[in-house]
Amino acid sequence: MARMTKAQREWHPDMPKKRRSVKALFASTVLVLEAFAVLFGTLVSFGLHRDEYPVGLLLAGGALLSVALIATCAFISRSAGLKTGWVLQVLIVATGFVEPMMFFVGILFAAAWWYALNTGSRLDRENVERDEAQREWAAAQPEETPGQQPG
Repeated sequence: MARMTKAQREWHPDMPKKRRSVKALFASTVLVLEAFAVLFGTLVSFGLHRDEYPVGLLLAGGALLSVALIATCAFISRSAGLKTGWVLQVLIVATGFVEPMMFFVGILFAAAWWYALNTGSRLDRENVERDEAQREWAAAQPEETPGQQPG
């Protein structure tokens, strides 16, 4: 017999599905896009600055930052994930010291990160209010049996 998760054991028919966080979705999307930008920025830095910086340091640093951005998506719904995300934003901006164009890219992504967190939080609050209004409305409606004509 397969082992069931706690959520599977506690499930019952007509149980409302728990909403996923819009904030976590938006934040994860920004982090994944940043990972690609850092990866491509690493390749640009490798091509333009391989004589100025050790090649291994350039490639390893960019790869490590990209992996950290992707890994942060796994715990983005926790406060540590959001704090890590902010630290990563600073690190992306700091890559501008290797390739100056990354200052611009990093600032734009930091703005996207801030917008994703604020807009996601607002939408999550609106969803909670909407769900509560739906529950109140459903509780106020009389139960009808199937096939029975209303009124």
